[in-house]
Amino acid sequence: MTTEFSWPAHFESGISLRWVEANGQRFEVAEAGNGKKLALFLHGFPELHYSWRFQMPLLADMGYRVWAPNMRGYGGNSKPDTVRDYALDHLCADIAGLIDASGADEVTFFAHDWGAIVAWAFAIQKIRPLKKLIIMNVPHPMVGQREIRHWRQLRRSWYIFFFQIPWLPEKLLSRNNGEPIRQAFSNMACDQTNFTPEALDVYARAATRPGSLKSMVNYYRALLRHRDTIDIGDGTI
Repeated sequence: MTTEFSWPAHFESGISLRWVEANGQRFEVAEAGNGKKLALFLHGFPELHYSWRFQMPLLADMGYRVWAPNMRGYGGNSKPDTVRDYALDHLCADIAGLIDASGADEVTFFAHDWGAIVAWAFAIQKIRPLKKLIIMNVPHPMVGQREIRHWRQLRRSWYIFFFQIPWLPEKLLSRNNGEPIRQAFSNMACDQTNFTPEALDVYARAATRPGSLKSMVNYYRALLRHRDTIDIGDGTI
């Protein structure tokens, strides 16, 4: 099946796109390399599989089969309609389905932001065996629960509460053809050299596809409204 996503030409070398059916959902997966060792890259908000375009060839050269899926609701993926559809139990089941579909004998996670939240939950629950877990930008869930009780972290997490408002966050993020999505990268990146206008357009076009922003914001809504869908116990991996 062909994909509607278009990578800038100079990032296409060694990376192909495919559709994978998993957990009753349809995922667009960027792929590089081959073999039975899977490096699974999980992106965050408001990103895509495209975020891993520089790392994927490196891991492929190291002998991994590399998969970087769009997360549920992102890009051209399936977009379930309700907030409950984006709770952690469903997100973890998506990853289990993708691992099963890959046929890999060994799995290493590389995860950032929302992908890291899912990866922590997945690893703690031991849903599938993992060889390694590489987390970026998100602390262990028990640390997160501790820190959110303090005003300094609560204040920094203001956007999670703003995203609970119906329809307004989507409206604001979509204005001017997704300009706030572009700014989310260009204004906050420590190194802006990789966030060219061409790259920012990739993210903005994906986010402004019908239903995408609702799905993306629903992750945050489900985080508060359906936070008890998984049991992380004492957080031991």
